[in-house]
Amino acid sequence: MGSPVVLGIETSCDETGAGLVRDGRLLGHALASSMDEHARFGGVVPEIAARAHVHALTPVVREALADAGLRAGDIGAVAVTTGPGLSGALQVGLAGAKGLAYALGVPLYGVHHLAGHVAADTLEHGPLPDPSVVLIVSGGHTSLLLVRDLARDPIVHLGDTLDDAAGECFDKAARVFGLPYPGGPAIDRTAREGDPRAVPFPRPLTTGPPGNRFTFSFSGLKTAAARWTERHRAAGHPLPLADGAASFQEAVADVLTRKAVAACTEHGVGTLVVVGGVAANSRVRSLAEERCATAGISLRVPPLRLCTDNGAMIAAVGDLLVRAGAAPAPLDVSVDPSAPLAYAALHPVAATP
Repeated sequence: MGSPVVLGIETSCDETGAGLVRDGRLLGHALASSMDEHARFGGVVPEIAARAHVHALTPVVREALADAGLRAGDIGAVAVTTGPGLSGALQVGLAGAKGLAYALGVPLYGVHHLAGHVAADTLEHGPLPDPSVVLIVSGGHTSLLLVRDLARDPIVHLGDTLDDAAGECFDKAARVFGLPYPGGPAIDRTAREGDPRAVPFPRPLTTGPPGNRFTFSFSGLKTAAARWTERHRAAGHPLPLADGAASFQEAVADVLTRKAVAACTEHGVGTLVVVGGVAANSRVRSLAEERCATAGISLRVPPLRLCTDNGAMIAAVGDLLVRAGAAPAPLDVSVDPSAPLAYAALHPVAATP
């Protein structure tokens, strides 16, 4: 008798995800997105996202079970994102997870969304080496972390963003360039035809005090993109959009990978894991590969389908917690929309006797 099958539920933003994991292996997963409903507003509308989760949650769980060839009675534990994220969206997922856990008589685990992104890589490449440096790059978060045992140990922050996250910066730059939402994929597509050296966009916080060496700031880069666009339009010149997109993307990828490789070198860590939605960016991936190869660092990046928000990554954390003997969450556990990342579980995790 192995470990129980863990159902993971993710509803922190605009994707409703469900995944099933046992002993570190992904058995099945399903995803529904409300992205198209938000696109005309140029960003995620919390009320629309929450309503979409209400409609999608049960069908997505059923689809994940069908994908795995399992029935609800096969579920041995439920893990759910309890933060950070949009409050209403998180509430929908947590309510659904509580109902399932109670009805099935199985333990419930509250999971930190960003720990889910870290665990997503284990579904493809196996357990994380101890220690690993993890670069999380998503719409709301950009952080460099030192990770040991994800289920048991505290997560050490080497550096975080002072302002905009990388994904948020992509969205805002795409808007000023006149590209559609979501901005990351739009800039990635447009950049393919451009020259990444055409526009000398700044590399924020790559020089200056040593205390900033692992800290990120993308607000000034976003402003530089806006000023560059304004200058061209004010002069009546057509915007060299492909060059602008390629140069902007290069600046983001340069800063992210330069700091991540430096963190590995400084801390004597041989593995870099790049996770989160922006890990799907083609230039971030390729530049990370180049720089890690040069520095003799092993690079791990999840497959594209596991980079963006999904239920499989939450199930992966739940599976790690179950196998580590972590105490489940009480059934009155609540959401924490601005939860700091300190541990993978968002509730007390003392080992069970």
